[in-house]
Amino acid sequence: MSHFMISVPASSANIGPGFDSAGIAVSHYLKLHVIEQEFLWEFQHQSPILPPNPIATEHYIYQVAKKVADWYDKTLPPCKVIAESEIPLARGLGSSASAIIAGIELANQMLELNLSTEEKLQYAVDIEGHPDNVAPCLFGGFVITVMIGDEVKYKKLPAIDTDLVIYIPNYEVKTEDARKVLPESFSIKDATRASGISNLMIAALMSKDYELAGQMMEKDMFHEQYRAKLIPEYNQIKQAAREMGAYGTVISGSGPTMISFVPKGKGDFIAKQMKENHATLEIKALALDQVGLQVKSLDEA
Repeated sequence: MSHFMISVPASSANIGPGFDSAGIAVSHYLKLHVIEQEFLWEFQHQSPILPPNPIATEHYIYQVAKKVADWYDKTLPPCKVIAESEIPLARGLGSSASAIIAGIELANQMLELNLSTEEKLQYAVDIEGHPDNVAPCLFGGFVITVMIGDEVKYKKLPAIDTDLVIYIPNYEVKTEDARKVLPESFSIKDATRASGISNLMIAALMSKDYELAGQMMEKDMFHEQYRAKLIPEYNQIKQAAREMGAYGTVISGSGPTMISFVPKGKGDFIAKQMKENHATLEIKALALDQVGLQVKSLDEA
């Protein structure tokens, strides 16, 4: 294809006790409008949350695409890429993960590599280092992942029948800072209990017992209690959301964004009510994206 659109959803990792393993795709999107051209690469940003137009060869998406091309000993043909994004940068909603998936797919399309989804996931993990953010961007939905040696294993859960409410602060939490506050080890007793909580959360989601799933989300022992100190609004948001009927509220990725899983059809109402008492936060009602990466040819448009 010489003229096409790539769409990649935002993602949220570390869902409750699913530390470094459970992630969801969220209905905010990075979209690339790609047009092959004769001479030079060009990137244009058309969203206010994106930085000014960069030097094309320094763009992260280009660098990812070039890395894939280099693995195949191929050269990327020049393109004009018009980027639009709803995904805030450095807020725990997978902005880098969506860019990685977009870059891999850009190379896949331009070089006609015919990559399988498993190959795309493996390349994304090779670049990102963790599968829990990139897998939902690729597959959509609620995805459980694990690294066994260098191999990625994953499973997408059946559709989760809830709405989402997200709370985005106007400050960043750097991933390295969020990692530094975590303990280096757990006792066997704590690790056993923590993994049991995670197992029960997944079982409850599978059986659509969202009340129990929400309770387990908020019983995490792996990371939330340590990262809460980096998010001043943490306890207030969780308490207020619970009073409004949320099943459970968790940190998105490494923060500072937080996400509530709420009853289907109640997202807009809960978001509106939460806005009234949390004016400093950007609060939105969203949904789980169930599709993931999409590519649409525009050659005939």
